[in-house]
Amino acid sequence: MHSRREWAWGYLLIAPMALGLAVFYLWPIAQTLYLSMTESGVFGGYTWVGTANFADLFTDEEMYGALGNTLLYSVLVLAGVPLSIVVAALLNVPGLRGLSIYRTLYFLPVVTMPAAVGLTWSYLFNGDFGAINHVLGTVGIDGPYWLGDPDFAIYAIAVVGIWSSIGYNAVLFLAGLQGIPRHYYEAAEIDGAGRLRQFFRITLPLLTPTTFFVVVITMINALQVFDLVYLMIDLKSPALEGSRTIVYLFYETGFVQNQRGLAAAIAVILLVLILVLTAIQFRLQKKWVHYE
Repeated sequence: MHSRREWAWGYLLIAPMALGLAVFYLWPIAQTLYLSMTESGVFGGYTWVGTANFADLFTDEEMYGALGNTLLYSVLVLAGVPLSIVVAALLNVPGLRGLSIYRTLYFLPVVTMPAAVGLTWSYLFNGDFGAINHVLGTVGIDGPYWLGDPDFAIYAIAVVGIWSSIGYNAVLFLAGLQGIPRHYYEAAEIDGAGRLRQFFRITLPLLTPTTFFVVVITMINALQVFDLVYLMIDLKSPALEGSRTIVYLFYETGFVQNQRGLAAAIAVILLVLILVLTAIQFRLQKKWVHYE
């Protein structure tokens, strides 16, 4: 049995972490839940409205549009996870020279300022003088106005999202690859298994814990996308309707329209969406994640 003194020391040691968690996470969540059930006044102050904000959002076409755009973007960005696995596998080739240089190059998008990323890709996707349309033009393809067309804008933004996440995900996959015991591959070689068979029979199954982690983190980040939409899509562009995400709708509602209660309700819905999708992934991971 632990003495009271030991218990006291234990609580004292976790107090800084618990205090930080309460102040910077639990209290803001509680405040957001409260604000989501209020209506902000023109001159300040809040009026309790109960679940009226949620009822308004569930009948708001813009909310459903933003939800659809967010889910579509998330699916598109998750499609880049296999590409990260391929990049990591290529970087894991034994005897590869300049490995640290390749790691740095692939990781650069992660540490680059989002403003720089958004503005650079805006120029590349420009319909009049962008480099992408210029390359397409050399092969006889008339490129669209990527960021001005509602049918293409969300896909262009997703390309940037994939490009930005490949480096981080590849580093995680590379660490996972290097953690796979070498004797599995040696035994497979003795049995006559080729590189491709080893990749699908050994590498991918033993890489599933890392894949699960990457998928969860990538999905959570994708559901919260805002900066790329804000930087790459003009406020008056017709493509905004086809690329408006939940967080962008939160920004418009809370900071442009000054409806803080309604914005808080949007934040709560996003929180619940992230929790539900994450819980589903944790439930399903038992069927496909293989631990040693």
